[in-house]
Amino acid sequence: MKLMPDLSFKVESAGAVAYAAAPTLAFQLRIANAIAGETVHTVALRCQIQIEAARRRYTAEEQKNMLDLFGEPERWSQTLRSLLWTHVSVVVPGFEGTTLAELPVSCTFDFNVAATKYFEGLTDGEIPLRLMFSGTVFYAGEDGALQVTPISWEQETVFSLAQKVWREMMDSHYPNTAWVSLRRDVFERLYQYKTQHGIPTWEQALESVLPVEETVSS
Repeated sequence: MKLMPDLSFKVESAGAVAYAAAPTLAFQLRIANAIAGETVHTVALRCQIQIEAARRRYTAEEQKNMLDLFGEPERWSQTLRSLLWTHVSVVVPGFEGTTLAELPVSCTFDFNVAATKYFEGLTDGEIPLRLMFSGTVFYAGEDGALQVTPISWEQETVFSLAQKVWREMMDSHYPNTAWVSLRRDVFERLYQYKTQHGIPTWEQALESVLPVEETVSS
C-alpha cells in the first residue's frame, strides 16, 4: 500500500521583498516529504503565524512601549501572551523529496493592529514567531491517479525574525512616518479644524492641539 505524503516545514530565512508596492516579508520555507521517491503534485498550504511574546526578554524601554498591549510589567506574568499576527495562503508547485517555497506576508503600519504595536515597541533583538500549517496535499497514488490528503494540524515550526528586518522595511516604505487610523467623525472634526484655521499640514494641525513640551531649566 502506498504511503501518504508526510510533510515537515522549517523556515530557513526571511527578508523584505525588494520593490514591493506595500511592505511585504518573504519567509523561505523548506518543505520536506519523509516518503522517499514520492511525487507531490502540488500543495495548497495555509499558515497561521503567531507572535510568541513570552519567548523573549524585554528592556525597560520596551516594557514602557508595550503598556498598551500587556499593561504594567508587574502584571506581565498574567498578561504576556501570544498574539495572532496573520494568516497566509500559498500554492506550492510539485516536487520530490524537498523544495523551497516562498511565504509572502503583507505587513501594515496601522497602530490599531496589535502586531504593529508589538513590532514598533521592540528596540532590538528578535521577534519570536510560531508558524502553524494546514491545507491539502495532492499526490500520485499507486496507479498514478491523483490522490488528496490533508496536512496534519500538528505541523508547525518556530522562527526568530530579526527586529531590524521589520524596522528597515518600514523605514524604506514610510521614512520618518507613522500611521494613525481615526474614526470618520473624529477625522472630519480634525479636518474642519485644519481648514478653518488655515493650517497647511496635518502635522501642524496635530501639533497645534497638543500640549507644548515644557523645557526643564538647569
